[in-house]
Amino acid sequence: MSMEVHQVVPPPHKSTLQKLKGRFKETFFPDDPLRQFKGQPLKRKLILGAQYLFPILQWGPSYSFKLFKSDLVAGLTIASLAIPQGISYAKLANLPPIVGLYSSFVPPLVYAVLGSSRDLAVGPVSIASLVLGSMLRQEVSPTADPVLFLQLAFTSTFFAGLFQASLGILRLGFIIDFLSKAILIGFMAGAAIIVSLQQLKSLLGIKHFTTKMGLIPVMSSVFHNIHEWSWETILMGICFLVLLLLARHVSIRKPKLFWVSAGAPLVSVIISTLVVFAMKGQNHGISVIGKLQEGINPPSWNMLRLHGSHLGLVMKAGLITGILSLTEGIAVGRTFAALRNYKVDGNKEMMAIGFMNVVGSFTSCYVTTGAFSRSAVNNNAGAKTAASNIVMSVTVMVTLLFLMPLFQYTPNVVLGAIIVTAVIGLIDIPAACHIWKIDKFDFLVMLTAFLGVIFISVQEGLALAVGLSTFRILLQITRPKTVMLGKIPGTDIYRNLHQYKEAVRVPGFLLLSIEAPINFANITYLNERTIRWIEDEEEGDNIKEDSSLRFLILDMSAVSAIDTSGISLFKELKTTVEKKGVELVLVNPLAEVIEKLKKADEVNDFIRPDNLFLTVGEAVASLSSTMKGHSTTTEEAHTIVPHY
Repeated sequence: MSMEVHQVVPPPHKSTLQKLKGRFKETFFPDDPLRQFKGQPLKRKLILGAQYLFPILQWGPSYSFKLFKSDLVAGLTIASLAIPQGISYAKLANLPPIVGLYSSFVPPLVYAVLGSSRDLAVGPVSIASLVLGSMLRQEVSPTADPVLFLQLAFTSTFFAGLFQASLGILRLGFIIDFLSKAILIGFMAGAAIIVSLQQLKSLLGIKHFTTKMGLIPVMSSVFHNIHEWSWETILMGICFLVLLLLARHVSIRKPKLFWVSAGAPLVSVIISTLVVFAMKGQNHGISVIGKLQEGINPPSWNMLRLHGSHLGLVMKAGLITGILSLTEGIAVGRTFAALRNYKVDGNKEMMAIGFMNVVGSFTSCYVTTGAFSRSAVNNNAGAKTAASNIVMSVTVMVTLLFLMPLFQYTPNVVLGAIIVTAVIGLIDIPAACHIWKIDKFDFLVMLTAFLGVIFISVQEGLALAVGLSTFRILLQITRPKTVMLGKIPGTDIYRNLHQYKEAVRVPGFLLLSIEAPINFANITYLNERTIRWIEDEEEGDNIKEDSSLRFLILDMSAVSAIDTSGISLFKELKTTVEKKGVELVLVNPLAEVIEKLKKADEVNDFIRPDNLFLTVGEAVASLSSTMKGHSTTTEEAHTIVPHY
């Protein structure tokens, strides 16, 4: 019984403009955000447009007192975490502690209006604080010239926000996808260790500490300044570190007790402040924050330095911190959206976080985003909408207006303990083991990011890991996978011989599958690899004279795209294999591929119906019958006996 052979047909004709329009839409608008406007009256379109730009208009009109009660509890809970963390992270960025509180007041208000996540709790984060502080400190000392350092921090925040908002407006969010999961896990773990090591200055009471970030300089500085260690500071640090870690452990083991870890930092600040005030700890070697300025955020647009010798530095710092904070914020938002079964628009989040940082740079704030620890507390506390950020912001405002004098005697050692406890959660050992189990190269990328951050610097470690990942992508492009196919006995299915041990070769046929787009970067490799397949087949011991190679069949089901260089590959390959007495056959070229092949084959010299098939099974069946017919004709010609 002969197999039915189906014809390979090109796709319906489209003009160049139609193709460009389709490609543009799939590249920049894969989610088709305008579909909700189709068929709607003008008034409804205006309302939908306003809701798209300002998500608060979606949930605001239906907001109820019941929702407010939930958001009030969540907002007060995250405020108890945000206040001590804000002060701590500002010190991590080498900024005045008050700037951390400023950054927990204005940005959450902006995000509540523009953000699409119900769970994201906005404020300063450890990684962005570390990177910003370390990069700016390379050129400007925060102690020798604090005003200039503060100006550069605000300017970097402005450029970070501008970059983030531009990605959202231009719908270029795929750029941040170059920070793979493996890179982020390694980078976060390395940064967490570096952040923790930096806190040794506060935890040990050291006054003269290195400005470098690497593991070796930090540990060297610690042991070279043993004479500065303060036992009072160390004792207080150990006590509060144990308290905070214990609270964290309780909340992890019993999620319903989330408020234990959420409130522990503020409780630690209150207790330590009272202890230092009562015992006059500053007279016993325990350093304190000192007097903090009262009042809400002063304007800072006049402090932006958009010119001068440091412009390159602030643009670079803004770019790196912008990418890091954007990646963290979107990842956190999507994580909790998946848990609670709603959707977060990545491009709207980019615009929200971007505008939040631009406005923040005008109001004495530095880089902010959605923090995982605060967002987890926000989610566990039962937040229903982004109004929990408004509650947190109002709480911080009250603190700024009336409670600043209470922080004057807060010891720096407790702030260091709070930071260490917060960043420990960034070290994800189970995820690292999972990556090792699945993909060794990804593990190498993760390890590169981790070791690079620890031993070189934060930005260089990140750059090395991104470079290694990009190198892998280039390898996949320039060295695409080609596999030999065999027939599964009793079927017309053809699969990878290496993967399916029961698959068998078909005599006279070399069946290859190309599993990547074909372009200028890989045609040389594909040509050389295919010729090598043919030579290996011809030289194999299992090749007999009566079953010599007749057909090279290329399964192109996985070739999604081809360029002009790729077209030339088939022309060259056809000429080469014909010299060896082998015929080139193509199977299932996809729409774009067959269209370009047809256009390039004007004289019909290499794309003919008899060497173009829809499936490998049809190709083998049809060509096998051709071979048998040719073989029978040859045998009859040889058996003719001449008569004289």
